[in-house]
This record gives sequence, structure tokens and C-alpha cells, in this order.
Amino acid sequence: MMISAAQVREARDLLGWRTPMLAKRASVGFEIALRAQKDPGLPATMGLELRAIRDAFKRAGVIFIETDGEGPGVRLQKGEG
Repeated sequence: MMISAAQVREARDLLGWRTPMLAKRASVGFEIALRAQKDPGLPATMGLELRAIRDAFKRAGVIFIETDGEGPGVRLQKGEG
């Protein structure tokens, strides 16, 4: 499942992570972490980096969800946060 820039922003905000923390937790460069949350249409060449970002969020307890009519979203697993 690919994640959107909006989901990256929402997950980061949900966890209280700033961009440097996201980059560190995902083991990606700061510019990649910044781009992942700003670009509305992310290029396929960022696939590995986006997977690393998604996996870092999942390890922190974030669940990526599809919502009806409002686009994709995020939430924390029960018992997290």
C-alpha cells in the first residue's frame, strides 16, 4: 500500500514527530522525509523511501486507513499513544 503526502503529515503530527525525527526513524535523508510530506503526487522512484517511512510509522503504532469520501487517513493502534 502506497501512502500519500497527507498521510505522512497526519501520521507525523499524530505521533508528535518533527521531520528530523521522521527521517531518523525511517533511516532516510531529511530532504526525502520533507519531500514525502509535501509533494501531492510522489514519484515512483521514491518507492523504497516511502516504504521505509511507512514502516517506521507502523512500528510506532500508526495504522493507515481508507476512509469513505474523505480520502486516506491514519490512526493509532489501540493502546498506543
